[in-house]
Amino acid sequence: MGDDQLLEGIWEKLSQVAVKGAQYNSRERQPHPKCLKGTRVDLLKYIHKLLDDPEKNHLIWLHGTAGVGKSAVAFTVAETMKGMKVNEKTNIEKRLAGTFFFSRKHTERRTAGYLFATLVYQLSTNFPSIRKDVSRAIRNNPALLDPDTPLCDQMEKLFLPALRGLHLRLRGCQPLTFVVDALDE
Repeated sequence: MGDDQLLEGIWEKLSQVAVKGAQYNSRERQPHPKCLKGTRVDLLKYIHKLLDDPEKNHLIWLHGTAGVGKSAVAFTVAETMKGMKVNEKTNIEKRLAGTFFFSRKHTERRTAGYLFATLVYQLSTNFPSIRKDVSRAIRNNPALLDPDTPLCDQMEKLFLPALRGLHLRLRGCQPLTFVVDALDE
């Protein structure tokens, strides 16, 4: 079996582990909560201003009581970023690097065990240039796809190297965005 075939088999395993229902626009989450036109304007402007700053890495934490619209804001930000390119020359690579919407109702979305595999799958789908590196990391440590593997190992050996692989190539481009919602679930 050639190296490319082996890596393709590993990619297939990753695609099976990635939780498709955790994506912001999955059918599993319909109807999608979304900010209505003309609502949350100041908050969305503030978030986009932070996300557009290439000089800083930002963690934006929305908090509030249940039902105030945090998921609607998260969906709206994800949808907007999905429509934005990292630079003017690309048609494929978008600023939305990945999403994970947690849910108490769904087993794979109830815990963080699938978080990094799902995010790195989406990142690799959006930026195919890192797919081989991600597959090699999994080949070297297949346990990275096990939801019981410590999150710090998944992050350090699977997720962060994928981001570093993009870092130099995307220098000068608009920053990427990950949206994670309902972390408390």
